[in-house]
Amino acid sequence: MSKSNLYIVFIIFILSFMGSNAQTDTPKGYRIEGDEIVFSFHRNEYKKATKEKTSKRIDFDDIDIENVVVSGNFNNWSMNDWYMKKIDADRYELRKKLSDFNDEFTWEFKFVVNNNYWAEPSKRDPNVIKALKNGLELNVYNLQMYTAFPNDSGNITFKLKGFKDAKNVVLSGSFNKWDEHLFRMKSTDFGFELTLQMKPGEYEYKYIVDGKWIEDPNNPSKRRNEYSGYNSVISILAPTTFILNGYENAKKVTLAGSFNDWNENAQEMSQSFTGWECGLLLPAGKHHYKYIVDGVWILDPDNPVREDDGKGNVNSVWMVK
Repeated sequence: MSKSNLYIVFIIFILSFMGSNAQTDTPKGYRIEGDEIVFSFHRNEYKKATKEKTSKRIDFDDIDIENVVVSGNFNNWSMNDWYMKKIDADRYELRKKLSDFNDEFTWEFKFVVNNNYWAEPSKRDPNVIKALKNGLELNVYNLQMYTAFPNDSGNITFKLKGFKDAKNVVLSGSFNKWDEHLFRMKSTDFGFELTLQMKPGEYEYKYIVDGKWIEDPNNPSKRRNEYSGYNSVISILAPTTFILNGYENAKKVTLAGSFNDWNENAQEMSQSFTGWECGLLLPAGKHHYKYIVDGVWILDPDNPVREDDGKGNVNSVWMVK
């Protein structure tokens, strides 16, 4: 074989090796685009399937695909609800809003073919977990989906200064069920960092430096854990804009609510083309509020969601999630 042919073979080997590594580092079955989770199924990624009624394992090549359904603990493992859209002969997708997933930070799921066959992911894939039934491990795996995910344009950056000789630094916390491998941090000139896109809320976390768990040395906010140690704590706030339409002739409009202890002067609103507005950063959860127009307290006329505060007052309600 000539030197040029050897060089070509070597390049092909390197490219295929890089490609296989990239694939194993990418979560199978979904991706996140903006505010949407895109479930993605490709038949060539699965070799085996389990028949629902008989639990018999069959080759995936023996199935003629008529439909594909996303099934997980977010929809009570339904085999008939979340139908995917056919993209081509082998590929199906389903888009869901991130805001539809309110209660947890991670879910398990699988794809169901023809409402009858469970597609079995390989344990080689990075986001698989042993399936459980009544607390016992089964001989099959489920895919995992996380709504906290690495994104260079995300809303929170974790930075660990120093430790320049460390070989492997991982971010682990309540937002990924304390996974020890998923969120590997990037080496920088000052240490390590990782930017995530996360839902508003309060989270506990730690860094794992070459296998050793440590608190964030630059974050004084901590909470005692069950191991007689401490976890670092961070709160992710959401940008929220309150808009009051009309009242163009008002001289002063302020926003008061549970988020500012009902202070009448804490948030003065700015006049806009349609009325008045005020932007705030708020934590996840339920917030009661009212507008004060030239000294008169009013409910939000454009928000039908209202609630009694238990003290005889009815307030408008804003949910941050």
